[in-house]
Amino acid sequence: MLPHFVCIVLSFVTAWPATARDLVGRASIVDGDTLDIHGTRIRLWGIDAPESAQLCRGRKPYRCGALAANTLDAFARGKVISCMPVDGDRYGRIVARCAAGAVDLGRFMVSRGLAIEEPQYSHGAYASDQLAARRAGRGIWSGRFVEPPLYRSCMHAGGTTMLCSDGEMRSR
Repeated sequence: MLPHFVCIVLSFVTAWPATARDLVGRASIVDGDTLDIHGTRIRLWGIDAPESAQLCRGRKPYRCGALAANTLDAFARGKVISCMPVDGDRYGRIVARCAAGAVDLGRFMVSRGLAIEEPQYSHGAYASDQLAARRAGRGIWSGRFVEPPLYRSCMHAGGTTMLCSDGEMRSR
């Protein structure tokens, strides 16, 4: 029994470093909550950023999804990003907590008002960051926006970027 157990443990120990090594490196930013490291698509755990084409309303409409992606790209550029897998999603991406040094990328995005927390997954890990961003009117909290899942649903139903970004009933 013991040799069998040792073999199982050794197989996990030898397999894990290869996986972990694959999730450390320079990242290519896909959008405000998704990145690629060594060809592996990774979704940031616990947050949801506006879609790349999504518009938000401040004094005038602006591409809040593009702003989120560009801000994450500027922050991550040239840094080594390390990700710890938490789960997978229905699109085959790894869901992970990722950091650049000591900076949690999910917290970075939520605290700047460039993503919302998904409390059903994060269990409130970023709640205080979101509250501070909201109170300070940072990012999407400076005006009106449609929550990213509602925007995506509208687009999948055949809506346009303008229509789906401007839903009075669905906006915050």
